[in-house]
Amino acid sequence: MKTFAIAGCGHLGRIVCKAYKDGLLEDYSLIAAFSRKKEDAEEIVSGTEATAVDSMDEIIALKPDYIIETASIALLKQFAVKALDGGISLIPLSIGAFADSAFKAEAMEAARESGARIHIPSGAVGGFDALNTISLIAESNGWDIKAGIHTHKGPNSLKNTPLYADELQNGEKHVFSGSTAEAIAILPTKVNVAVASALATIGPDEARADITSVPGFIGDDHCITVETEGLKAVVDIYSANSDIAAWSVVALMRNLSSPMVFF
Repeated sequence: MKTFAIAGCGHLGRIVCKAYKDGLLEDYSLIAAFSRKKEDAEEIVSGTEATAVDSMDEIIALKPDYIIETASIALLKQFAVKALDGGISLIPLSIGAFADSAFKAEAMEAARESGARIHIPSGAVGGFDALNTISLIAESNGWDIKAGIHTHKGPNSLKNTPLYADELQNGEKHVFSGSTAEAIAILPTKVNVAVASALATIGPDEARADITSVPGFIGDDHCITVETEGLKAVVDIYSANSDIAAWSVVALMRNLSSPMVFF
């Protein structure tokens, strides 16, 4: 049986833990949880044999097979390389961290040396298999390729960000166009899926990101497109809330332990 720990015990971490308690991760044993608010960690491990710990170093010392990160880019950057060096595989939701090319290279090298893996969940999108396959074909043949994501969201979700203005409440407006690396720099908690889709295609510096604000819009609609010679894929997923991101972690974990693997 594989072991796992949860880093980040907010809404998304609680969903993963509930799935475990409900028997949906029967091939795993939860051994620890960490949160900056220890009472949150204590709450989600209640009723399990797992321990609420005071630091990520304590989790790493326990050597779980996987660490599930549902907290923040900052926390992921703090512990990822050390965990990977120790042979612990990661399933992160703060995928925007990997738009930092230096951090990505260090994490990849640590994983390569130890044999650990960085498993990128689909989050609030999907279709990484097709996106990655088309990108590979284009690279092999030396073909030009375009890839990007266009997200529609309500103006309220942009409050307290550099993109928000009161006028967004009055009409639909295209508020951002640039690379996914630029997007995550401006919106570190809002566009992790843009970076994930970029990693599956042509990289955060090359893949484009567009954001349109729509008054009254609830949730997010993400439309990912990748196109090369004779091939095109469009993945369009709407979600009213962020729950799908946590459930994508559960689905990935089930995939990793199943005799039948969906790529």
